[in-house]
Amino acid sequence: MTSASPPPAPRARHDLLSQLDSLTTEAFRPELAEIDRLPTLDIARLMNGEDVTVPAAVAARLPEIAAAVDAVAERMARGGRLVYAGAGTAGRLGVLDASECPPTFDTAPGQVVGLIAGGPEAMVSSVEGAEDSRELAEADLTALALTPDDTVVGVSASGRTPYALGAVEYARSRGALTVGLACNPGSALAAAAEHGIEVVVGPELLTGSTRLKAGTAQKLVLNMLSTITMIRLGKTYGNLMVDVRASNDKLRARSRRIVSLATGAADEEVDDALTATGGEVKHAILVLLAGVDGPSAARLLEESGGHLRAALAAAGS
Repeated sequence: MTSASPPPAPRARHDLLSQLDSLTTEAFRPELAEIDRLPTLDIARLMNGEDVTVPAAVAARLPEIAAAVDAVAERMARGGRLVYAGAGTAGRLGVLDASECPPTFDTAPGQVVGLIAGGPEAMVSSVEGAEDSRELAEADLTALALTPDDTVVGVSASGRTPYALGAVEYARSRGALTVGLACNPGSALAAAAEHGIEVVVGPELLTGSTRLKAGTAQKLVLNMLSTITMIRLGKTYGNLMVDVRASNDKLRARSRRIVSLATGAADEEVDDALTATGGEVKHAILVLLAGVDGPSAARLLEESGGHLRAALAAAGS
């Protein structure tokens, strides 16, 4: 059981309150002070109206997001890893994005990693003091033995969370690429990273509840970082997830559908190609479009670094 952290000293408490007062994500909105007296439908409309503003805030940061993606993809193509580090909601979003990469893109174990301050327990409950520890972030990253081909993305709505800051600062000291994702302008996190991304969504509907707009913005950006990186790494063919891992009935059905959409082949041909390639979607598509056998498809894809379009070109298709 985790013991509670001691309360901060008066001076430190004053400094923390001053910092919070300066953050747009913590700002109080007097026009919403009577929100609890509104009809439920009106509150829902207010929340929906707030959420509508988030994509525009993300759109304003697309050049920074694209630059970060290109840098991440370059390193991952050399065997590097993508590591998210955050506390609370930010940490949970990183763990979520990382956990979805293996079934979606067949990433190798440990290729995309989500670190949350306080460890797995913090996914479902608060771990006192974890987010305030730079040392904990350093210890979590030390266990990964970072290399210059790795990328560490610090995620923090405030842009001042010690765990996220500590992760970025330690990663940079080890030569890894660093990205700082925050939801306040002029954040320490963005300044500490090589690629700073500040999606400024403004004050929340509930004062300081950054699981709302800030959380939505972070989810959108993490979706972009992982998805577009995987596109750059050749894990899609057009908008088809050709590296999907068929680990259950739904994904096996999806695999057959992807092969069918990519090739236009009849169901029986699709099933035969998947059988000949051990259920590998990319290989099956290459078998059908290039007219090669399973082993030849595997060789062509290996020589093409897993990029299906390059393998098709090499096969003369």
